[in-house]
Amino acid sequence: MLKSMTGFGRCENATDEYRISVEMKAVNHRYLDLSIKMPKKFNYFEASIRTLLKKYVQRGKVDIFINYEDYTEGNLCLKYNRALAAEYMAHFKRMEEEFNISNDIQVSALARCPEVLTMEQAPDDEEHLWEILSNAMEEAAKKFVASREAEGEHLKQDLLGKLDYMTGLVEFIESRSPQILSEYRMKLEEKVKELLNGAAVDEGRIASEVVIYADKICVDEETVRLRSHIENTKRELLSGGSVGRKLDFIAQEMNREANTILSKSNDLEISDRAIALKTEIEKVREQIQNIE
Repeated sequence: MLKSMTGFGRCENATDEYRISVEMKAVNHRYLDLSIKMPKKFNYFEASIRTLLKKYVQRGKVDIFINYEDYTEGNLCLKYNRALAAEYMAHFKRMEEEFNISNDIQVSALARCPEVLTMEQAPDDEEHLWEILSNAMEEAAKKFVASREAEGEHLKQDLLGKLDYMTGLVEFIESRSPQILSEYRMKLEEKVKELLNGAAVDEGRIASEVVIYADKICVDEETVRLRSHIENTKRELLSGGSVGRKLDFIAQEMNREANTILSKSNDLEISDRAIALKTEIEKVREQIQNIE
């Protein structure tokens, strides 16, 4: 399906042990730009997160926000520094001998000595953390893609309507071109007759002038290419996928053909349609910027 580059997805999972939330939002960007804000304990998984997201996103500036709360009470552990306790005891023994005093040290007193017993954060179970995080990421990414597809469908319908309108403008230009030649020939004959004041008109010279004029204003090649670009754009829109860059290139080519038609035209009606074509192509290019 066709996807917009703007989208939003959110997932929140909560249990008695934890609460995790993942939010994704995106705007237009020429390439894929991932910005991830997450707790420090998840920094280890950044490469895995980027790999996972690339399965769902090809283009766009995507901001990802990850929040995590741990409700478990067993995430701290007590650490006993045996070497430091032995050093304390050795010093107490020396003090006993040097000062001839009784060594009345008890376990409770030794435990209160600095750094003998310390509280430390229990090491995280990385596999369990990744399972929690990846599940939330997958669900948020799926909702994110769904919002992009819904917006992409609206973009597709809007663009198809604009392309149909452009086809109508091209049809008018194609039908109007032969009439311009006929009108030019009539005006030329009337002008020559007026100048010659009733003398015989050289039909060969008239035909030659008409041919030269026809060559100057001929836009057959431009309208044929423009029709081809319009049909190609429709096919790409209907086929879906990541077609934004290709459609942007096609739109540039359509604009080039419209410019040529406008530069060749000296007929007001064709000029008006060529200007309308350029205006519509610019609207199409703006919308294409939103397609992945």
